Amino acid sequence: LDGLSDAEVRQRFPAVYQRVFERVKPERDQNKERYRRENWWLFGRKHTELRAGLRGLHRYISTPETARHRYFVFLGAEILPDNKLVNVALDDAHILGVLSSRIHVTWAIHVGGWLGVGNDSVYVKTACFEKFPFPDATDAQKARIRALAEELDAHRKRQQAKHPKLALTDMYNVLEKLRAGEPLSKAEKVTHEQGLISVLRQLHDDLDAAVFDAQLAHDADRREILSRLVALNAERAPKKRAGWCAGCGRSTRRRAPRLPQRRRGLGGSRNRGGATCCGPARAWPDGLAEQAAAVLPRCVEVGRPATPADVAAAFEAAPAARVAEWLSALAALGQARQDDHGRYVTA
Repeated sequence: LDGLSDAEVRQRFPAVYQRVFERVKPERDQNKERYRRENWWLFGRKHTELRAGLRGLHRYISTPETARHRYFVFLGAEILPDNKLVNVALDDAHILGVLSSRIHVTWAIHVGGWLGVGNDSVYVKTACFEKFPFPDATDAQKARIRALAEELDAHRKRQQAKHPKLALTDMYNVLEKLRAGEPLSKAEKVTHEQGLISVLRQLHDDLDAAVFDAQLAHDADRREILSRLVALNAERAPKKRAGWCAGCGRSTRRRAPRLPQRRRGLGGSRNRGGATCCGPARAWPDGLAEQAAAVLPRCVEVGRPATPADVAAAFEAAPAARVAEWLSALAALGQARQDDHGRYVTA
């Protein structure tokens, strides 16, 4: 029903309208949030940025927000992701390959969060994706990574299609045991045969080698990988502040991240939307009407509860105080909402 008014839903899909009117509207009428009360037929909030990013794509990259194993897959555009997935609005297998490599997974595990009894890794978009220094690969290197990533994605999908009960988590559990040289249980041997896990291992090994060739020039242990990536992040920070994009990081104002130690307890990310390529910082408009029109889209782009400083960072010489005034005005008009911490989300 996205993009349809209640009258359009009633006229075009009367059976759907009746079901939502009877089962959803009574609860939405009691909702404290004005947007949800007034737009009772719509499914929660509009994920405007993600929808815009996916428009025209036949597939996109996705990973579970919280998972024991960090893997990335292509999802078809017909799949509407829920809030437990982190999604990248790109269909290039080169990006899928870099994200699937040991270099990126090592980075993501150490700058992301941890959650639950199993201490599973949490993919925090702003730290794991936006601050990751993508390799400055040649066309030949990109083509190699792209071909391997396509083969990896096709292999997993093919084996799962042949064996509908075969889960990716089970496949990567067995892959982890193979790498550790541990014996497989009877059930794991079945998974090994159904998923052709030795083939999966070889594909990942070849992909790792290709990404190492493009980014670090040689194989490296975990500490060396992290040290080099932090150095690349710091090296590129001035360029990002000047509006330069390495290919996938959207924000232009980043500091080199600290590397947190693995910890137990609750953690997580509220940044579950899509990530898109960045552009140069925009000029702060002179006119009041233009300023008002510029603030709301930026609030949407941030993809999380945003402070006035977060919004102002997208513009050159934007006064944070003036941005705060516009956000307050948008909240008064019902187009944004301020949380208890003084941050704003779009209504």
